Amino acid sequence: MKLSINQWVRVVAGSFVMSSLALGVPGSPLFVDGHFLWFTAFVGANLFQSGFTRFCPLEGILRRLGVEDDCRRS
Repeated sequence: MKLSINQWVRVVAGSFVMSSLALGVPGSPLFVDGHFLWFTAFVGANLFQSGFTRFCPLEGILRRLGVEDDCRRS
């Protein structure tokens, strides 16, 4: 299964949010430090601004890595 850039952005952002929550929430068995929640806020703010500006740094990185913009399913 090939993922498009939009799908990769969602996968990476979701995994960053879930990881930082696991590391930053005191009730988590993986808790390290509450400061990891700042990373969760950063990812959310970046997703929010990219919805308005259509600028996402991860898209540029993925393009340079050769990920296709549009994944046509057959």
